[in-house]
Amino acid sequence: MTGYPELYTYVNNKKMRRGHTTGTCAAAASKAAAEAILTQSPVSSVTIHTPKGITLDLPVEDLTFDSAHARCAVRKDGGDDIDATHGALVYSDVTLTDSGIDIDGGVGVGRVTRKGLDQPPGNAAINRVPRSMIREALEDVASACSYGGGFSAVISVPDGEGIAAKTFNPRLGITGGISILGTSGIVEPMSETALIDTVKTEMNMRAASGDRVLLVVPGNYGKDFSDNIPGIDSDFAVKCSNFVGEMLDHACELGTDVVLVSNLGKAVKLAAGIMNTHSRNADARMEILASNAAIAGADIQTVLRILECISTDDALEVIDSAGLVPKVSELLMEKIEFHMNHRTGGAIRTSAVVFSSVYGLLGKTSLADSMLDEVREEIGRDGA
Repeated sequence: MTGYPELYTYVNNKKMRRGHTTGTCAAAASKAAAEAILTQSPVSSVTIHTPKGITLDLPVEDLTFDSAHARCAVRKDGGDDIDATHGALVYSDVTLTDSGIDIDGGVGVGRVTRKGLDQPPGNAAINRVPRSMIREALEDVASACSYGGGFSAVISVPDGEGIAAKTFNPRLGITGGISILGTSGIVEPMSETALIDTVKTEMNMRAASGDRVLLVVPGNYGKDFSDNIPGIDSDFAVKCSNFVGEMLDHACELGTDVVLVSNLGKAVKLAAGIMNTHSRNADARMEILASNAAIAGADIQTVLRILECISTDDALEVIDSAGLVPKVSELLMEKIEFHMNHRTGGAIRTSAVVFSSVYGLLGKTSLADSMLDEVREEIGRDGA
């Protein structure tokens, strides 16, 4: 990828390099393969215009061609936002046809098996924008070479099945490989957009299956605890990571209610209205616990000891020594309920179940039990 100024951006005052998506790789490889067939000449690099408006000059690898078929690859470059697909070779096998443009996935490109995703069940997991980019790239070559026939393009990623095991694809019902993705064609460094989009995709899938109450967990702790709630199967849970606010916003768009099952380490931040729970955005865990302990009747020494703690479990030990865990938990549940409802503006029902890995269940908001019953019904229906 050439070093044009637009290929760099500033994140938190640090200059960082953008990358290009698997969709851009697929389009570039398709363009190079078509050009090699129609010109009967080797192609060492190819120019691609991305939807973001950035033009890339990408090197072509492993090109073979004859009079009607060509195969080559373009390597995925995540820039300074390295992910599981960084460095993967994305191949396109292009064959001349009588008319039209047919796009499909081959080895290492996943197949969609569930509703609610960008592509319908049965299709290769090549999303709409990459499909459009591939089509446009092939049409550009046809026009430049005065070619009036069609193309078949099969996208493959030899290492795709192994890479997919490190992604959300298995949870999303995409089997056999990775997805060919990208709405702008460009990977933004340190971007949270892709993670949030994945959360939204999981929510869309659950909603498309008919779920009206979504079971949501931040991560593996919540998932494991959910499995210990009678009648609850964490395989039906959506993982929202740190993006509680964005998850609630999208739930409002979908019209789905939310039951959040979270460990205290993340949930305590919600009690102060902090809806992105990553520590780089805000911490304040000890301040929140200390202030609520003070409201519950803790003396100054207890408050100071809480403020010196490193983890929420350590803080709970101090609170427990003062006999205040039930009262502090009650206060936290009230505040969590308030802030979740404030975020959604009452458009949907929300509830939370909060636990500690050491102390177990700490509390539930007022609607949690009844909404968990609804989740159980949905799990029973979906699993039937």
